[in-house]
Amino acid sequence: MSTFFQFCQTLFDLSNPSGAAAAASILILICACSSKISSKIHLPVLLVFLGVGIIAGMKEFSGFDFKAVPSILTSSQAGDKTAFGIINTASLIGSFAMAYILFSGGFSTRWSEVKDVLLSGLLLSTAGVLLTALLVGCSAFYLISLLFPNQNISFSWCFLLGAIISSTDAAAVFSILRSKSVGLKGDLKPLLELESGSNDPMAAFLTIFLIGIVAYENQTGMAANPSVYLKIIPQFLIKMSIGLGVGLFVGWLIVKLYNWIDFDYDGLYYVLAVATVMISYSVTECLNGNGFMAVYVTGLYMGNHRFLFHNGVGRFSDGMAWLMQVVLFSMLGLFADFREVWESRWMGMTAACILMFFARPVATFFCLTNSRFSLKERLLISWVGLRGGAPIMLAILPLAKGLAYSDQMFNIVFFIVITSVVAQGTTLMPLAKLLKLDSPIRDEVRRPIQFEETNNLSEVTSDVLIPEHSFAAEKPILALGLPQGAHVLLIRRGNGFVMPQGSTVIQPGDQLMIMGNQDVLDKAERLLTDNG
Repeated sequence: MSTFFQFCQTLFDLSNPSGAAAAASILILICACSSKISSKIHLPVLLVFLGVGIIAGMKEFSGFDFKAVPSILTSSQAGDKTAFGIINTASLIGSFAMAYILFSGGFSTRWSEVKDVLLSGLLLSTAGVLLTALLVGCSAFYLISLLFPNQNISFSWCFLLGAIISSTDAAAVFSILRSKSVGLKGDLKPLLELESGSNDPMAAFLTIFLIGIVAYENQTGMAANPSVYLKIIPQFLIKMSIGLGVGLFVGWLIVKLYNWIDFDYDGLYYVLAVATVMISYSVTECLNGNGFMAVYVTGLYMGNHRFLFHNGVGRFSDGMAWLMQVVLFSMLGLFADFREVWESRWMGMTAACILMFFARPVATFFCLTNSRFSLKERLLISWVGLRGGAPIMLAILPLAKGLAYSDQMFNIVFFIVITSVVAQGTTLMPLAKLLKLDSPIRDEVRRPIQFEETNNLSEVTSDVLIPEHSFAAEKPILALGLPQGAHVLLIRRGNGFVMPQGSTVIQPGDQLMIMGNQDVLDKAERLLTDNG
């Protein structure tokens, strides 16, 4: 094994830019290919990304002890500029990675699906996050003081820990809910995706706010005045309002720009998408708003409005989001020393149990008190509280500030994330089946044709599933009486496709790809799904 590591160090000299780039590209390739293996063994792919990062961060592999960075920043060597430079760079990369993940999540969220659960989703992503953080903070402070009396940890430190792990992770939730093995009934999936995509801003705000309080206590040696916590709500409303306003404005402006600019080269439309995320996030942060809220709203606005190359931008954003997940999770794995994580296992397990079995369920049931979700649905929602890269990325922020015990906090958060992804990610569908909230899973097959929105094509395409008792079943296409302007381009039947002709007989379960303007498509869908 040592010979292998020596070979890797020789081949990938990280002090050489080319060697570092080669090593990074190999890691990305391994992470991308490992997703196929993870699906075969039913292991969450995000754990695989973390594992690759953990291996890459070993000193024997890279020649640099990444795993020593957290402890250096909170030790007598805290003045080490190299360690601070590495952790600040990681924080910057993590912030932009989260921005692209949230933009993609917003872009792929259909407003028609989430508008009915908007109030419940926003309550979970704001009040739910705050309540979760507070419950974890209070419970952790009491239990840690009781079970670990040698730990000199303040309430604000525990509250900060609660804030870091208070939000469900967009990358983790999207990757699991949008996998081919998950199907949930009713509005569960839209609600969970809306919550996970919109609650990171609240968690980030709370984390930064509480870092200031903990830093003040470290410098003065005095506990902060409890009245300072009353500033949370007004400051949150200001930052979220700025993020919402900038996000909507940037989304509106970029949609107008896409439809007006008419690039000579198609590739520039995707370059514009990259710039959009950076502009939305950076401008909002410069205005002292919440950049994560801005990019999510920008993606949500753009994803639900027509513009040139809309479909291509969606696919490109999805690819960028996966790249950022690989970068984020493998990068976070670099700093995780499993020996130190294991040493923090008891505190980590205590906090994880508080989060999964007390704080998250209480916050969920409180926020959904007057909602139309049933008891079983609330129970499932409370269990889908997956933590992932966002909490670990937020745990880097205290490290960058050099706060006392921030290395221990990083290890505790890392332990909680692994526990959450393994325990909740692998038991989601068994619990849904037990509660009878699972829905039949329909395998997705890649279509052999794709249409892109351009300035010389006003029609769009839509897929319509023929129900079992539809009047259209067992009838040829010519006898369907489709509205004028509706054209059946392709029929998916089973795991294959049928090229339609006028005499082609429609069967129950067929999925018709129809082209036309939106009004025509709506009429065609109502016609084909009518039971007669």
